Amino acid sequence: MSIAQRVFHGRFGRVALLNMDRSLVTHTHSECHVLVKVSGEDTYFNVNGRRVPLSDRTAVLVNAWEPHFYDPQPGAGATVILALYIEPAWLATAQQSLALSGRPDFFAQSCIELSSRNRTLADILVAEAHGCGIVPKERMEFILFDFLIELIEDFSSWRHLSQLGAPNSGEFRDARVRRGTAWLLEHLDDPNPIDNAARACGLSRAHFFALFKKDTGMTPTLLLNDARMRRAFAWLERERSGTLGLLSENLGFSEQGHFTRFFRQHIGASPSQYRRVVDCYVTV
Repeated sequence: MSIAQRVFHGRFGRVALLNMDRSLVTHTHSECHVLVKVSGEDTYFNVNGRRVPLSDRTAVLVNAWEPHFYDPQPGAGATVILALYIEPAWLATAQQSLALSGRPDFFAQSCIELSSRNRTLADILVAEAHGCGIVPKERMEFILFDFLIELIEDFSSWRHLSQLGAPNSGEFRDARVRRGTAWLLEHLDDPNPIDNAARACGLSRAHFFALFKKDTGMTPTLLLNDARMRRAFAWLERERSGTLGLLSENLGFSEQGHFTRFFRQHIGASPSQYRRVVDCYVTV
């Protein structure tokens, strides 16, 4: 059974140490995503339809809103993975142009070879996650930024994008897609959100799907699922003793079991298990 061994949540996003032994569903994140193998079997992720390896010498880079999923070999053993979900706004506090990390073309490739320096900095993060004590927020941010800036310098397109003055991601061009997105994000508890979002835009479900995919490169379901997961993370980090049934209802699930399965399919861990291991540096 996949579990979360430790999770840190702060302005930077999330740093998670995950012990994975089964595949996940296709999903997206509003953050850029970095995956590093810690121990166990060499394995694979599927990024935007392409299967890429994760090993001791490689890392997987996933751009914001890029569809991806964990795709291990059938029958393979567990792999411990360091998973980083990095908020563009946090990177921008160090250098404004790093807000471009929210673009769907920020990383130039999805699989890269780690340098010895990259590996050493990743191992420092792993050591902190394996420790049993509280990690000060300032230390976590310092180590995380050191690791990320090395990767960004070597493997991102941020300098080129900043010279172009390119717009950030998330700025959907079609007004109907913007209306539909706003409706979805405001009605996470709706039991039939896609149909009702399409109706709010004056479109059929099929036309809304096609328009959304053309404008964003993903389906409205992927965006909705990301919003539900973000709401779930925030609730689990805030409500340390709240009932999962209430959270399930607030996210539009008819039964708690359906929500638990949904959550596990997206991150590997169950909601209750995730809540037990998260260290939160922000007021949520």
